[in-house]
Amino acid sequence: MAAGSPLAELTTLRVGGRPRALLECATPEAVSRAVGILDGAGVPVLVLGGGSNLVVGGGDLPMVVVAVRNRDVAYGDEPATVRAGAGLTWDELVADTVARGRGGLECLSGIPGSVGATPVQNVGAYGVEVAQVLRRVRLHDRATGVDAWVPPSELGLAYRTSVLKNTDRAVVLEVEFDLRADGLSEPIRYAELAARLGVAPGERADAALVRDTVLGLRRGKGMVLDDDDHDTWSAGSFFTNPVVPAEQVADVRRRVGERLGEAESGRMPAFDAPGGVKLSAGWLIERAGFGKGHPSSSSPARLSTKHALALTNRGAATADDVIALAREVRDGVRDAFGVELRPEPVWVECAI
Repeated sequence: MAAGSPLAELTTLRVGGRPRALLECATPEAVSRAVGILDGAGVPVLVLGGGSNLVVGGGDLPMVVVAVRNRDVAYGDEPATVRAGAGLTWDELVADTVARGRGGLECLSGIPGSVGATPVQNVGAYGVEVAQVLRRVRLHDRATGVDAWVPPSELGLAYRTSVLKNTDRAVVLEVEFDLRADGLSEPIRYAELAARLGVAPGERADAALVRDTVLGLRRGKGMVLDDDDHDTWSAGSFFTNPVVPAEQVADVRRRVGERLGEAESGRMPAFDAPGGVKLSAGWLIERAGFGKGHPSSSSPARLSTKHALALTNRGAATADDVIALAREVRDGVRDAFGVELRPEPVWVECAI
């Protein structure tokens, strides 16, 4: 066990204080044992994967960090599957599956973080969610100490969430995915991606081509990690796209019309979704007056200059700076349109 490095060095947003200690675990068994011992001793634990979806408070933190570093990968042929350690970088897995001629994960290219985080968040992008390709997850149950594989049906997977999110009930050790052996992608459902690929929505395409196209789209929005680009010093998309009751949509359109005109109201993105109608958080943020780069070029934390849905650290931001900006944006959208934005990252020793 080593003295804890500041979590600013271990998270993609690059904010966070210093934990009591940092314990790096290279096997799933080591992760289970470390968490079990610390839980038994009543020591607060933060289980850390890629650090891509965290907002961590500053100062001295009262927990021990267990860093999940198991990165083994194994492929199956019948059926076509891949099993990966929770500590493997997600995009390394996606790149490897595509290079081996396996389809299924290509639309999720370029997403930061670790394999273990993907079922917790039900990670999704460009019309594909982890729930569509997930086969099973190996979990360490922190209440019972049991280490077992569980099917997706037990995870409560929904839009950007699961029963594992915002709870300490279990730790992801390994994840297994169903792939396609023919090298074709999942059906292309996202209109922008379909247009770039020159295919009709619902068609499949070469997985390698889809991956390259997705990475190009993400880079254009500052959503591929780059140490030299502060637009990528973020926790990814900071707010989830809100799902509102169908009866609320007319009121939101009315507010947009009063603020920006009827033409803009008619252009407001709105899609049927489980539980109601899904709106675009990024669209609402910009129409509420928070443009790319808000609040200014001198601000330590600001919206990405490429993508208003990302809150970024310009090099010297603290957790307090990020929280203040998040509150400003959340409250501004609520005041303008009556829609409550909910943050996607996990909050550690801080709150919006």
